[in-house]
Amino acid sequence: MKFKNILIICGSIVVALILGIGLGRYVLPSHAGNTTLHESHPAQLGNESMKAKIWTCSMHPQIRQPEAGNCPICGMDLIPLDNDVSSDDGPRTLVMSEAGKALAEIQTSPVERRFLDAEIRLVGQLEYDETKVKSITARFPARIDDLFVNFIGVPVKKGEHLGKVYSPDLLTAQKELLTAIKYDPNSSTTQSARRKLSLWDLLPEQIDQIIENGAAKDHFILRSPIGGIVVSKNVKEGDYVKTGESLFKIVDLSRLWLYLDAYESDLTWLRYGQKVTFSVEAYPGKSFEGLIAFINPEFNRKNRTVSVRVNVPNENGLLKPGMFARGLVQSRMAAGSRVFAPQFAGKWISPMHPEIVKDSPGKCDVCNMDLVSAEELGYVDGIEKNSPLVIPASSVLRTGKRAVVYVEIPNKERPTYEGREIKLGSRAGDFYIIEEGLIESERVVTKGAFKIDSALQIQAKPSMMNPKGGGPAPGHKHGSMSGMKKMKINGVEETENRRHGDEQISEIRITPVLAKELMPGYLLLQNALASDDIEAARTSLKAMIEVTGHSGSVSKLIHSMLAGESLESIRLPYFEAFSEAMIETVRVNPSYFDEKLLLMYCPMANDNQGANWLQSKEPLQNPYFGAVMLKCGEIKSKLVSK
Repeated sequence: MKFKNILIICGSIVVALILGIGLGRYVLPSHAGNTTLHESHPAQLGNESMKAKIWTCSMHPQIRQPEAGNCPICGMDLIPLDNDVSSDDGPRTLVMSEAGKALAEIQTSPVERRFLDAEIRLVGQLEYDETKVKSITARFPARIDDLFVNFIGVPVKKGEHLGKVYSPDLLTAQKELLTAIKYDPNSSTTQSARRKLSLWDLLPEQIDQIIENGAAKDHFILRSPIGGIVVSKNVKEGDYVKTGESLFKIVDLSRLWLYLDAYESDLTWLRYGQKVTFSVEAYPGKSFEGLIAFINPEFNRKNRTVSVRVNVPNENGLLKPGMFARGLVQSRMAAGSRVFAPQFAGKWISPMHPEIVKDSPGKCDVCNMDLVSAEELGYVDGIEKNSPLVIPASSVLRTGKRAVVYVEIPNKERPTYEGREIKLGSRAGDFYIIEEGLIESERVVTKGAFKIDSALQIQAKPSMMNPKGGGPAPGHKHGSMSGMKKMKINGVEETENRRHGDEQISEIRITPVLAKELMPGYLLLQNALASDDIEAARTSLKAMIEVTGHSGSVSKLIHSMLAGESLESIRLPYFEAFSEAMIETVRVNPSYFDEKLLLMYCPMANDNQGANWLQSKEPLQNPYFGAVMLKCGEIKSKLVSK
């Protein structure tokens, strides 16, 4: 009975408190606002505010502070720590509360089947169609008495006069034909004499005229065997020529070849027979079309491109050999890196002339080769099963050897995410094709994946940066740790990160513009590491963070260096990776940089594997060893000599 009375009393007190708080909203002056109420009555704070006793950094979750402020590493505003984060569901799994999910700004997208469209932009140049080039040579010794084509570029039609020649050998051959016909018009001797003149490029009507006149001619008219443009003239009037000497070269320009340069990443989207649209400077706003007829099986070793040949019709003669062209190929990718082309479903195509397309097997009308099916050339029709699995590119965390995504686990009480290694296919714009690792309708994290990865690292669980798990949280030292090693140099024991291939760092690329803006900070960082000055190193890193805008792979790498509590944790592998990316950008784009830049190399750094860095001036100052081995290394080259 007493227990029941106690419950009634407690319930009354709770009701009174609720009513009191409600009335207080109206009793207090209106200008005080909710903030004044909270400040005056801290006991009345809501549950969420009570939880916000610990504050952390979204980029450096190892940071724990009792009050709001700025991150001591990167300077970003701290956020309330979600105390409900758990990790009991598996080695690669992270469980969060709804509030934690909102704070981390986690967003997901479904894994879906769809055809990806890509626009491949290529540049190149128009050239002659080599199958339309005709070389006119001397078939018998002769003297050039007259030339009707006196300069290069003259257009000629088939059968038009090119010149007049005198040849004793030709005169003799004509007499042999007339003598043979006189005795027997149908004899083998007559046929042989006629064939001889035909092989000397006399047209049938010229031979018939000799027979009709019954007399051999002293001079012979050279006629063009094809229509086109005279692009080469190797004789002058009065020249004596021998058998086999070149006289003219004539090119039929009714069809041209367009040679386009394709990069290695473009090849998966290109197929024989695809339509190419292109433009030239001479006709702004006008587009032309052609078909891919040949993809070179070998790379150009100088510019790392593959030549793609396009057959281009030019009946109106607008296009000229030598014109620069900008091409566009619109390709739709299906599963298995095949091109989706429903117009080729069930079709048969000539392997030498892509314009020849038929509904059934047969022979090419041009070269008489057997036609091949469109499927053999890498095309598929519109069957839904041929559509590939795709995910947004923003969901993928990439290292040099691995690709990781975080998958939302459905039917859980709280948001749960699992890390998973996948095999990527081709990329088209903002999407990747997935070869292995995901199934349709699963949801992958498209925003906030790096924060989930960081949380797993803190818990020493497998992540993108640490695939095996274990070890301390980033930014903390705990004696001898996994991935670290001890080494003695001149009696001094040093600790340095051990680099495991490329799995410790994200794959980064730095644009020339960004590298130019980062270069002052990079040189300050190099000098600080060489001087063993960790505070100066952090100052330079914070300055570079502002340049990157706290986003992108470069920003993540700099954040990783800021998280280090020692010089050694900054030097390897992060500073080495940063240096290699900067060096590559400077190599390719030296004109962007105003200061003199020297490429330095230390053979003993990185566990005697060697490491590079940049300096603006001599003498050499080794950032990997500092004062212990300050002069260790050599100048490899001058990347910028300004």
